[in-house]
Amino acid sequence: MQRSKRIFSVESPHEISIKMLTWAAQFDTHLWLDSNDYHPRLGSYDALLAVGVHSRIDSSHSGAFDALQAFHSKTKDWLFGYLSYDLKNDVEQLQSSNTDNLAFPELFFFQPKKIWLLRGNQWEAHYINDHEITSDWHSILEAVDTHTVNDYNDLALQARIEKNEYIEKVTQLLQHIQRGDIYEVNFCMEWFSKGTQIHPLKTFMSLNELSKPPFAAYFKDGDRYVLSASPERYLRKEGYKLFSQPIKGTAPRSDVKAADSQLAFDLENNAKERSENIMIVDLVRNDLSKTAIPGSVSVDELCETYSFKQVHQMISTITSRLKAGFSGIDAIKTTFPMGSMTGAPKLRAMELIEEYERSKRSLYSGAIGYLTPQGDFDFNVVIRSILYNASNQYVSFQVGSAITSNSVPENEYKECLLKAKAMYAVLTEPITT
Repeated sequence: MQRSKRIFSVESPHEISIKMLTWAAQFDTHLWLDSNDYHPRLGSYDALLAVGVHSRIDSSHSGAFDALQAFHSKTKDWLFGYLSYDLKNDVEQLQSSNTDNLAFPELFFFQPKKIWLLRGNQWEAHYINDHEITSDWHSILEAVDTHTVNDYNDLALQARIEKNEYIEKVTQLLQHIQRGDIYEVNFCMEWFSKGTQIHPLKTFMSLNELSKPPFAAYFKDGDRYVLSASPERYLRKEGYKLFSQPIKGTAPRSDVKAADSQLAFDLENNAKERSENIMIVDLVRNDLSKTAIPGSVSVDELCETYSFKQVHQMISTITSRLKAGFSGIDAIKTTFPMGSMTGAPKLRAMELIEEYERSKRSLYSGAIGYLTPQGDFDFNVVIRSILYNASNQYVSFQVGSAITSNSVPENEYKECLLKAKAMYAVLTEPITT
């Protein structure tokens, strides 16, 4: 599909970004992706906004990736949306029977009527209907942010797995590791609130301000919302090249510069954290090799420390070149779910995840992103994210950590609390942005 394109130069992209989000609220379906000016630059755009539905696809796991491939081939256009964790059931003989109060489709993508792309100080409009661009731009410039510091969420959050049960489950998972069933498993738990309401956009703005991650996302479709402050890339395709950047290894930040530098140094040299990361690097290398030109899989960065507002993270970068005969969606299917949120060996880890966790992951540890008309794409990992079903009045977030032979259950629990800190704050304290 041919879209009309216009470019608008601005002096303050951040100010316009807030107006963009405010303006987008009128649309039942929209998706905002924001790099938060994270440097080094990790993607093609600083921010993207897709609004309005020209066509859409939502699906359960059965044949979901094939359906997405057919939808993209038919539209030959931009698609924005998500892949839920439970699409694992489309690539393996698995099932999901844990509690699900969110009721998100397992796959959702839409072909937007209107797209805005930010690069530097230029907003690019890509519209199906050219005559709406100018009037929409004026509406965006006039949009008023009604966000105030007097807004509260004040939710009473409950843990689906209490600390004592968590310690017991991690101890049992360690027994599986000792028996050789697995080497590593990502074990997660949920905090939730029933019969409650939040202001999704204001809560996202607050969460994003606290975290400033490179892969933030705000998604609305009807009464379903995702508020994501993700620091992690799942998979990116640029031409024939694929990039994966799994995170394994977490340390807190300090307000004292010397202490903060020491925390980063200690993370980079922590044998346990490096071991976790390297195991997942090996898994990702294996997954990428299924669609790669032989010999093209490369580890470009191994266990590098990246610093974000809330935490230091250990990240590796693995690349490959797509072999002729495979599409980008083939590469997604053969690498999903991402290794950082499953474990090794991957299939057995996912079986144990289903057995030991008590909540269906839904969109948590899935991916949100976009595909271009040419078939390039970029997807985050849905972590550090709040999921909200306004119809069910159900709010949820999950956090987890990698369990390996060197794990101490008490320390793993503390790591989960560290990852939950920003989400817990915006749901139980005044919104302050």
